[in-house]
Amino acid sequence: MAESGSLPTGFGELEVLAVGMVLLVEALTGLCLNSLTILSFCKTPELRTPTHLLVLSLALADSGISLNALVAATSSLLREWVTGPNVSHRRWPYGSNGCQAHGFQGFVTALASICSSAAIAWGRYHHYCSRSQLAWNTAISLVICVWLSSAFWAALPLLGWGHYDYEPLGTCCTLDYSRGDRNFTSFLFTMAFFNFFVPLFITFISYRLMEQKLRKIGHLQVNTTLPARTLLFGWGPYALLYLYATIADVSSVSPKLQMVPALVAKTVPTINAINYALGGEMVHRGIWQCLSPQGSGLDRAR
Repeated sequence: MAESGSLPTGFGELEVLAVGMVLLVEALTGLCLNSLTILSFCKTPELRTPTHLLVLSLALADSGISLNALVAATSSLLREWVTGPNVSHRRWPYGSNGCQAHGFQGFVTALASICSSAAIAWGRYHHYCSRSQLAWNTAISLVICVWLSSAFWAALPLLGWGHYDYEPLGTCCTLDYSRGDRNFTSFLFTMAFFNFFVPLFITFISYRLMEQKLRKIGHLQVNTTLPARTLLFGWGPYALLYLYATIADVSSVSPKLQMVPALVAKTVPTINAINYALGGEMVHRGIWQCLSPQGSGLDRAR
């Protein structure tokens, strides 16, 4: 973490401001789109189905990621704009406990987003390939498992297996990969297997099997490639950075390059909202009804 009155190591004034602005745009875009998704579920009875419950879980997780990015953007930009020309505040403004809380919240929502994507993939495979509706108790059980599992893995660094610390810019907190010791390595590989590779495998296989089946009957109505690509390219840079930290000294990677995975990952909420909400006809119609004065009038009439 940078000392008060100094810039973070490896960053200039404009670079700190640029990263803060990028985080702010990502946060506000993700929050707006996912808030509309959540609102449409709450106000549109047709969307209250077990399958769409999984999409709602994803929207809630992605809203949490965007909130996490908003905190990071605010702490980055405030220290640029609020302080005077001769005295600048270059510290995380919420203290060590705030860093741990920020890291935990970000990790919970990131894991929940990844696992919710896998749950949606399996749910869609079940719906389109078995031709039977997903049961409410199955959907609710999946959502509960996703969030309990995410909270469990995110709590382990607070208990000593793994550790949360500041990212190079000093405006947000995440899993500390700078140590690269046995504690970090054992946690990383175990966590990544269950919370990245397994969900990625489930997502890829589910959509692959769905594509093979639906192409035969000519009713392919969902994007079968974007979800797996989003997981891979959205969270893959973090996985590569963490993996590199287990085999080499991560300080050899420039601080600017270390911030790239965080900036890439914060785009996932927007991509997911476009794919699962704006890209879905029923959810898109629900969002339009929420925004349309005519739709609001019909809701009040009911």
